Amino acid sequence: MNNETLIIAEAGVNHNGDLATALKLVDVAVDAGADIVKFQTFKAKNLVTESAVMAEYQKRNLGEEQSQLNMLKKLELSYDDHYVLIEHCRKRNIRFLSTAFDFESLAFLETLKMGQWKVPSGEITNLPYLEIIGRRGEPVIVSTGMADFDEVQAAIKVLTGVGLPLEKITVLHCNTDYPTQMSDVNLRAMKTLGERLNVSFGYSDHTMGIEVPIAATALGAKVIEKHFTLDRNAAGPDHKASLEPAELKAMVEAIRNINQALGRSEKRPTDSELKNRAVARKSLVAKKAIKAGEVFTSENLTTRRPGSGVSPMRWYEFIGQKSSRDYQENELIHD
Repeated sequence: MNNETLIIAEAGVNHNGDLATALKLVDVAVDAGADIVKFQTFKAKNLVTESAVMAEYQKRNLGEEQSQLNMLKKLELSYDDHYVLIEHCRKRNIRFLSTAFDFESLAFLETLKMGQWKVPSGEITNLPYLEIIGRRGEPVIVSTGMADFDEVQAAIKVLTGVGLPLEKITVLHCNTDYPTQMSDVNLRAMKTLGERLNVSFGYSDHTMGIEVPIAATALGAKVIEKHFTLDRNAAGPDHKASLEPAELKAMVEAIRNINQALGRSEKRPTDSELKNRAVARKSLVAKKAIKAGEVFTSENLTTRRPGSGVSPMRWYEFIGQKSSRDYQENELIHD
């Protein structure tokens, strides 16, 4: 991975099970300049039991209560849909990625040869799931919502225990309330994860707006993941915590700007500002007329622009010395 932050535009289930909408989401991700557009792959019957209830945020965002099973059935994409999406991504020159939420879907995604895996927050304690992904030996991004540090560390040990090198793992700090309140973001934990686990780190965001992903980028996030939608008012569990197209584009542009602005750790003037040195800095100047042989003092020397003469940092080299020549008022002093 280069120094530029990898941006994952998370379409998730914001297509509401409709392929045409999913294709439009791909186009939005492309237009915004994202690196990857990501979906979710699952069979509802393999993901939840009939007794599984909806999360509070799902009830709140949908404005109704039903079983998770019924809700998720409406959000499935078929395997054939995946092939259409992958081909569209290829034509639009954006990487396709999807997260599996059950073992059958995991096996299907293996056939797609995506080259990278994304572990969602809900699967971070799913040991056999993690082992399957780790054995692939391909880069893995792990979201850590709802987890404490020990649980994240345990998941990393499962992945490395089946042979996945640490350098192929990126851990994303995350909060899984949709939308996440600013007081719950705890963004400093992102760097703690990376530093203590010795892995690349990033941030998966569910706040309203774009400022937190931008802040995460400034703090060194190598990956940013953000949900987006065609319409935040559409029916569905995740739309309310998603960006609309113009917002997604603004976030991507801001992150790219931050990547450029971060630059290197070395402090030095850039080529673009060197030309301003002589304009903005000052030189030693005769405060009034000075005769040859006269001693330089604070009464007859001062500092004024331009900065093309002797630097004022040499002030004490001149104070107390005799002038070798005559100077007119405001004339730059010479060695």
